[in-house]
Amino acid sequence: MSALRICPLCEATCGLTLTVEGTRVTGARGDRDDVFSQGFICPKGASFGEVDADPDRLTAPLVRRDGRLVEATWDEAFGLVAERIRPVVETYGADAVGVVLGNPNVHTMAGALYPPVLLGALHTRSLFTASTLDQMPKHVSSGLLFGDPFAIPVPDLDRTDHLLLLGANPLESNGSLCTAPDFPGKLKALRARGGTLTVVDPRRTRTAKLADRHLAPRPGTDALLLAALAHVLFEEKLTSPGELADALEGLSEVHDAVREFTPEAVGAACDLDPDEIRVLARELAAAPTAAVYGRIGSCTVEHGTLASWLVDVLNILTGNLDRPGGALFPLSATDRAPRPAGPGRGFEIGRWRSRVGGHPEAKSELPAAALAEEIETPGEGQIRALIVCAANPVLSAPDGDRLDRALDGLDFMVSVDPYLNETSRHADVVLPPPPPSQSAHFDFAFNGLAVRNQVRYTRPAVPLAEGRLDECEIHARLVLAVTGMHGAPPDAVDATVVDRTLGKAVADPHSAVYGRDPRELAGQLTGDSGPERRLDMMLRLGPYGDGFGADPEGLSLERVLAHPHGIDLGPLKPRLPQVLRTRSGRIELLPAPIAEDLPRLRAALDARPDGLVLVGRRHLRSNNSWLHNIPSLNGGSNRCTLHVHPEDAARLGLREGDSVRVTADGGEVTAPVEITDSVRTGVVSLPHGWGHDRPETRLGVAAGRPGVNVNQLLDGSRLDPLSGTAVLNGFPVELVALR
Repeated sequence: MSALRICPLCEATCGLTLTVEGTRVTGARGDRDDVFSQGFICPKGASFGEVDADPDRLTAPLVRRDGRLVEATWDEAFGLVAERIRPVVETYGADAVGVVLGNPNVHTMAGALYPPVLLGALHTRSLFTASTLDQMPKHVSSGLLFGDPFAIPVPDLDRTDHLLLLGANPLESNGSLCTAPDFPGKLKALRARGGTLTVVDPRRTRTAKLADRHLAPRPGTDALLLAALAHVLFEEKLTSPGELADALEGLSEVHDAVREFTPEAVGAACDLDPDEIRVLARELAAAPTAAVYGRIGSCTVEHGTLASWLVDVLNILTGNLDRPGGALFPLSATDRAPRPAGPGRGFEIGRWRSRVGGHPEAKSELPAAALAEEIETPGEGQIRALIVCAANPVLSAPDGDRLDRALDGLDFMVSVDPYLNETSRHADVVLPPPPPSQSAHFDFAFNGLAVRNQVRYTRPAVPLAEGRLDECEIHARLVLAVTGMHGAPPDAVDATVVDRTLGKAVADPHSAVYGRDPRELAGQLTGDSGPERRLDMMLRLGPYGDGFGADPEGLSLERVLAHPHGIDLGPLKPRLPQVLRTRSGRIELLPAPIAEDLPRLRAALDARPDGLVLVGRRHLRSNNSWLHNIPSLNGGSNRCTLHVHPEDAARLGLREGDSVRVTADGGEVTAPVEITDSVRTGVVSLPHGWGHDRPETRLGVAAGRPGVNVNQLLDGSRLDPLSGTAVLNGFPVELVALR
């Protein structure tokens, strides 16, 4: 038999058709009728059955007894959580319980629906997520510009005439903060229709090879290059905000702010030809439509927030923000229904600071790089217990060795994870979710970043195996255990959320259900479970929803289920000024935190590093620290090698295959050398997410090819000050050959 499933293994969210024999997935191919992905599939999606059946997946909860993790019943596991977490909260306060949320949470329904409930009930400020290892600069810049950290414009790939990519390699990553199945095909289509693709990357990636123009600057200088492009637009009177002009605040101040960033000054710092910078600025201004898009290579650097801000400044200056063919704001089916435009609450950073390092919060999160010191350092607010959901910070955060030691000092730790990995091995309780085939799927986060509005939902392809708990039930029972309600039915969590949400909706004069009885509305909800009832509610209250009967043609869970390949909601459309939530109700082009950080960027004009710097790299068959335990994805060119340019190799006396010691301010690792001109001179590259060589894990395939943990080179002191994001790219290293 066959079954449909949305792929949860990267941000592209492709539709899959699974071949199922009994309760086993034996094959996966692209769903040709999927309204969004139209049959596209990558090696990760093709390996779905192998991921699903990985023999190293945990099949039952683990609890620590006499120092060892052993299998237990679900009741025993949640009972222990309830027994150990509540005393920590009651004795030391809510901040003594830390919460760590990893990247896979946004790939599951449970990870989207329940952590916010957990955090709301705990009231802890000790929150750490993968965002400060990835995209937090974009959240901060969007919050400061538009008043909403989730108002992230995405490039209109299907209609743009000129796409400028910085620090992005979508032919390997499948896209990030830009949900687009078949991103490679969309780039090829751009060029086929006569458009231009410009790629800025210190590596000649597969994406760069496809480009019309490839600029290879010094790593970490993206903000300087973007500032120079803005300078040229002002200097040559090429700015043309168009219909945005009346919505802008601070345009002349931005002009003043970029005066010093001339192509000549920036060209020397970036190691780029100033004339190339001028030509690029002119082409962006002259293109019928254009979009600037920056990703992880421009975020995880010293000026990540400034670079993210300047990406949108350029889209604004060229009149391409909120314009078809430019960069637009998606509208997800589960977004809030549009409200009248007008001033909002705005966005702030630094409302509180971390206890030890004094790092400002951003979006209620503290830097992941500060987790170890918050556990180690005694005093009021010290983290004594940790709840880790689908995260592996020992590999993904700086200085995993220090965090490894710190985790051993906790009073209690619980992990929601399908594996016993480098982080979950420290837990006192491990709660394993079932394989993805046994879970329903809806993309709450990625639909809000998609290049086309659509809605799709897939129920489990395979029945839940005996002894398993649904992932949503695991999270719901965790919420109950942590908040002193252990033993209550898991549906109580969903019922509470439904009651609270409908209560607010009927009190909102802008809502389609204003003035109605929330109990009557709750009685109309459909679905086989609490999570499905919540999804039905969100769809019906959303921008395309039926409003509980107000629009008979609107969306509901019932209607979405009737369209198993999804419902196309159309291309992205202009949404300003409705999107804006700034206090002024306008786009605030030069917010105070940005202006205060610009002197640091001006100082970078004089920086001339003379040594080697390191950058990461993506691979199509990898996703951070997961998927390395899948045989078909852990082979071939997916290797943890150090890429070195031939000229640098000759200067250092390195030969292909040599072992080389790589040293930086946080430590050292040893990796084999791969000599290649795919990196520019002065740059070496080592992939992120490896280092599967720690004891007491159960990752047989990954341990056979462990690689090295590049983040061990960092001590966590290098952070983008506005967002708290770790500087994982463009930091200095030294190499020593080992023979």
